[in-house]
Amino acid sequence: MTEQMTDTDLGTAGRRESEPALADLRLQQLLAGLTAVRDGDFGTRLPLVGDELTDEIAAVFNGMVDQLDLFTSEVTRVAREVGTDGKLGGQADVPGVSGTWKDLTDSVNFMAGNLTEQVRSIAQVATAVANGDLSQKITVDARGEILELKNTLNTMVDQLSAFADEVSRVAREVGTDGRLGGQAQVPGVGGTWRALTDSVNFMAGNLTEQVRSIAQVATAVANGDLSQKITVDARGEILELKNTLNTMVDQLSAFADEVTRVAREVGTDGRLGGQADVKGVSGTWKALTESVNVMANNLTNQVRSLAEVTTAVAKGDLSQKIRVDARGEILELKETMNTMVDQLSAFADEVSRVAREVGTEGILGGQATVRGVSGSWKDLTDNVNVMASNLTSQVRSIAQVASSVERGDLSKKITVDAQGEVAALAETINTMVDTLGAFAIEVTRVAREVGTEGMLGGQARVPNVAGTWKDLTENVNSMANNLTNQVRNIAEVTTAVAQGDLKKKIDVDARGEFLELKTTVNTMVDTLSAFASEVTRVAREVGSEGRLGGQAEVEGVSGTWKRLTENVNELAENLTRQVRSIAEVTSAVATGDLTRTISVEAPGELAELKDNINSMVESLRDTTTANIEQDWLKTNLAHINSLMQGQRVLTTVAGVILDDLVPLVRAQYGTFFLATTGDDGRTQLELIASYGHHEHSVEPRTRFAVGQSLVGQAARTRKPILVTDTPPDYLKISSSLGQAPPATLMVLPILFEGQTLGVIELAAFNAFTQVHRDFLQQLTETIGVNVNAIVASSRTDDLLEESQRLAAELRAQQEELQYSNAELADKAALMARQNHDIEIKNIEIEHARREIEERAQQLALASKYKSEFLANMSHELRTPLNSLLILARLLSQNSAGNLSSKQVEYATVIHSAGSDLLQLINDILDLSKVEAGKMAVHAESVPVRDLLEYVQATFRPLTLEKGLEFAIVAESDAPTELVTDEQRLRQVLGNLLSNAVKFTEKGRVELRTRRADPAELPAAAADRPFVVFSVVDTGVGIAEENLATIFNAFQQADGTTSRRYGGTGLGLSIGRQIAALLGGEIRAVSEPDRGSTFTLYLPVDGIDAAGLESVSAGLAGGEVVALAPLEQPLVLVLEPAENRLLSVLAHSAASTASRDGAAVVSTVSDSREAVKVLRGGHYGCVVVNLDEPAGAALDLMEPLAAESDPPVVLAHSSQPLAAAQREVLENLRKIHPVEVFDSLDQLRRRIVACLSVADTTVVEEPTLAEVRPAVTEPAPAGQYERLRGRTVLVVDDDSRNVFAITGVLELYGMTVLHAPNGKEGVAAVLAHDAIDLVLMDVMMPEMDGHAATIAIREIPRYAKLPIIAVTAKAMAGDQEKSLAAGATDYVTKPVDAQDLLTRMDRLLNVSSG
Repeated sequence: MTEQMTDTDLGTAGRRESEPALADLRLQQLLAGLTAVRDGDFGTRLPLVGDELTDEIAAVFNGMVDQLDLFTSEVTRVAREVGTDGKLGGQADVPGVSGTWKDLTDSVNFMAGNLTEQVRSIAQVATAVANGDLSQKITVDARGEILELKNTLNTMVDQLSAFADEVSRVAREVGTDGRLGGQAQVPGVGGTWRALTDSVNFMAGNLTEQVRSIAQVATAVANGDLSQKITVDARGEILELKNTLNTMVDQLSAFADEVTRVAREVGTDGRLGGQADVKGVSGTWKALTESVNVMANNLTNQVRSLAEVTTAVAKGDLSQKIRVDARGEILELKETMNTMVDQLSAFADEVSRVAREVGTEGILGGQATVRGVSGSWKDLTDNVNVMASNLTSQVRSIAQVASSVERGDLSKKITVDAQGEVAALAETINTMVDTLGAFAIEVTRVAREVGTEGMLGGQARVPNVAGTWKDLTENVNSMANNLTNQVRNIAEVTTAVAQGDLKKKIDVDARGEFLELKTTVNTMVDTLSAFASEVTRVAREVGSEGRLGGQAEVEGVSGTWKRLTENVNELAENLTRQVRSIAEVTSAVATGDLTRTISVEAPGELAELKDNINSMVESLRDTTTANIEQDWLKTNLAHINSLMQGQRVLTTVAGVILDDLVPLVRAQYGTFFLATTGDDGRTQLELIASYGHHEHSVEPRTRFAVGQSLVGQAARTRKPILVTDTPPDYLKISSSLGQAPPATLMVLPILFEGQTLGVIELAAFNAFTQVHRDFLQQLTETIGVNVNAIVASSRTDDLLEESQRLAAELRAQQEELQYSNAELADKAALMARQNHDIEIKNIEIEHARREIEERAQQLALASKYKSEFLANMSHELRTPLNSLLILARLLSQNSAGNLSSKQVEYATVIHSAGSDLLQLINDILDLSKVEAGKMAVHAESVPVRDLLEYVQATFRPLTLEKGLEFAIVAESDAPTELVTDEQRLRQVLGNLLSNAVKFTEKGRVELRTRRADPAELPAAAADRPFVVFSVVDTGVGIAEENLATIFNAFQQADGTTSRRYGGTGLGLSIGRQIAALLGGEIRAVSEPDRGSTFTLYLPVDGIDAAGLESVSAGLAGGEVVALAPLEQPLVLVLEPAENRLLSVLAHSAASTASRDGAAVVSTVSDSREAVKVLRGGHYGCVVVNLDEPAGAALDLMEPLAAESDPPVVLAHSSQPLAAAQREVLENLRKIHPVEVFDSLDQLRRRIVACLSVADTTVVEEPTLAEVRPAVTEPAPAGQYERLRGRTVLVVDDDSRNVFAITGVLELYGMTVLHAPNGKEGVAAVLAHDAIDLVLMDVMMPEMDGHAATIAIREIPRYAKLPIIAVTAKAMAGDQEKSLAAGATDYVTKPVDAQDLLTRMDRLLNVSSG
């Protein structure tokens, strides 16, 4: 494909070959130096050549470049130190500068100083925040974004300080003071700080609820209430603690139940052998359960053995003894019982012997000898007989009590009568029973208080006990006291841990499982303390001291603590890795390495920081690459420029250029063509050097004409051509190893001051980069300068040789002149006589000149009188015509509805005739303007397509009305736009096409456009492009003898034509003279009864003053004015897709109203789509097709009623409205005013008027006054609702105009005041404060409209009072005079009522807004 690139305009001034070559060379050097300075190259210096002025220029230029170079170096250094190296405080030092450079240096230093102070202040505060010091703030003065940054950082410090204070307070209350329920209050924070504050408060709230629930359950357990459990929601270790405490409560409850059961069975029910069964316990609780069971088992064995021996003794079996293991008092009881058995056995033997002896043998006085006995035993022995009689009852009573004790029944006592030791034994056993009962009660009470009720500190109080019972009581009390001390100490330590105090430990003496529990709790405290210290150390190192890489090392931890430690270490490790990665990249950037980016993963704000730094590095890398490319470009430009210096042979320069240029842009093939002049005088391109050409390949062409091939095309268009994806057989680039086709081709024109000096063509295997393309484009300019210098030098050499040859010839001629001098002396006398005759002739010529000047003054005075006459006649004709047209318009509208259709038709005919008369007046004025040289020509760019669309929309309805074919043909070579006066061009084409339609009864009318053939043009215009507009018809035609007269004013082909077709004969006369003003002409070819062809020739590139010189002297006064573009007017058309007639009409009207063709016309087919389009822009008017279903228009009207400034709605119907359609129309008018047109021409003129309202600088357009009555319906009363109730002052000396305008204004509810001249008009304005607008006639007696307007504007309170100037004078300059006098707007007579009302509505809306 082929791409054209726009090259830099090198100026349009031609080379001045007549200037000396040396001056050209010095100017070229100065130009090259200035170009280098413009491009930022300060290494160029101008040499001293010995000429005073040139050397002074060189010295000034070199000094300027030195200062620029020094200034640039200093500013670059300061910018690099501050922006790249981060070294603040640098200042630019440029000695010897003054003026703007000194101010600029001071500004740079002031900027660097401010930036240093601001950044250092920000860094100081940021460092303080990083070190945990939140007391510092940024106090340095700042503005703009630095001020916003300062305020942001100070606000951040305040919020951080408030956040830190609140979090510290909550942590102190919860962790140190033990006050739960505290909340952090940090007002005014948002984002992360607010979320962090909420998280801290949420954590404190949860912790408060959880600890209070745990404390409530622990208190209940301490109070012996094992029914309560921890029910609060918890997670993590708090959840584990909750489950542990709940499990402990369950186990304590089960243990208490079992111990109580065993105690009840043994102590109360007397059922020995019971065992406590507590499921799922371990540790101390299991050991305690087993101890209770061992105690119960031992007690069972001991009591059963004692009962067995006592039973045997009771049965008289004294052979058994107590053999069960026992300790303490039970052991003493065992030994006592065994001793008692031994003694009883001895006693029994003696008693048996004595009893046998006494009872059986009857041996009285016998003495029982029982050794070692005394006391009772001795008395017993002494009283054997008493014992024998009482022993049975006494022993049975003792056995009964012993059995009760054995069964745990301590309520029975020995009640048998006894004496002596038996009585003492009975009393002792009874006392023992009482003691056992009191002991059991106390032990049970202590066990219940400690084990069940949780009341520590209780003591068993058994009075009057001693011995084993006292020891047993003291042991129980000692156990209870130890248990109390141990549990209270554990509770104190756990409470301190819960409150964050990790300094306390369990120091009470303990053994067994309590010792293990003590060791476990103390180990837990040590672990927590070590964990807190390590986490605090890591947080301090990372967060405060900035030492990354720290890890928390807590030895011997596991479970939750180990996971928490690992999480902290992972956090520190992630932060270390991320910060180090960021620091590594920023350090690399600081050292100039822009290849690295941050690749570490990071979430949240660190991710944003990572992305921002990576974006910064990428931006720096792109900037560096661009600078490198620019350095490469400038270096190589200077290099190739230096290669061309001093060369005088073009072939050598071309070879040097290609030898360096082709490999420099990575090309492999190149050719250099030089522009030369051939034998036929035409420019051609000749090959003078090549690169990479292979001799055995196809011989390349060595010559091309301009426009031939891509080489000639580039020379003709003066633009580079880039070809990509060349075909395989296009060209072969070869070497000794092979050959291949190139992929890219580039053709570069060598230009100098707009002239093509040569062409360079390059081919490469790879595509040219952008920097290569920029380099080649700039290089061609440099090559052009050097080639031109070499050509100029060559021409200078040729001229030198020619001057030497001419000098030799001159010497020869001088010799000949010496011989001729003698002859000349003879002729001198003859010449003296002839001079005398010439002086006489000069006197006669002077007399003739004076006579011509007098006649010219008379002609100028006559022209002035003619202009004044035409202006006055225009006023006198337009003034009555104004009232006639307005009154005819009012009658044709039939607002009152009291006229018949015939009377309305009469009024319409009157208005039509008046409009025709107005057109005749306008034609006469145009003719007079042209003849007087007063017609202004406004040159502008005119798109040909828009012009043809205007013609299509304007004349197709006319040809359809007459049944003619109408065609517009634009040939392929026709230009797309031309520079001319669009309004005048439309006027000329309109006249030609109107005549063609008028004089054609059948057949066709055609407009053709094409580019003119140079052969058709005069020799003086052959080198300029011209466009041709040909109007061809098949009408009546014109006889050849009449073709010469039809362009004269008031002339037609013959007398019968004007009577048959009408007209004044001014159209062609005005058209030809306007065409001459536009730099062209009109030619006519015709044949009677076959048709005519009128051809308009116009220059494409604008109106040339030289072209106007050929026009007659009367036309030389035309002026060319460039118009400023107007604001784009907007038009919306609602019509079906298959019928776009109204759209074409709207385009034509919009092009007429907008001189620059910028009008925008939007077409839609659906009312809903139309509503959307209306809401997207400000539309001047809406055009609706009433031939479509009325519902579409009704849907459009409803949303328009809600708009504050709705557009004008114009409707068109191609046929009379039916009754139903009229009913719908009345409904539409109730919603929004609608104007209905049955004529496309009337509709087009109304659109033009509507769009022209927005232009307060309206160029004189008589067509605004030609608008005929738009409707036969009454004017809607609500159309100009803002005008109702307004007061308007009409200042006019013509009562007919006042009557007509008053009738129109009162129709719309306005109050009209009248003043007959300017003086009374000023007085009326002063007398009536309620005047909202003034209609000011210009030509009036006493004081004209201009003077009256100036007088009103001098009154301060009426400086903005809307004043519309109304005049019947339509000469050039009238509008400017009115606006200069202070008028707000300007209209011409005859006044178009609709246009006037629209302008008034707009001005009153603006003044009230």
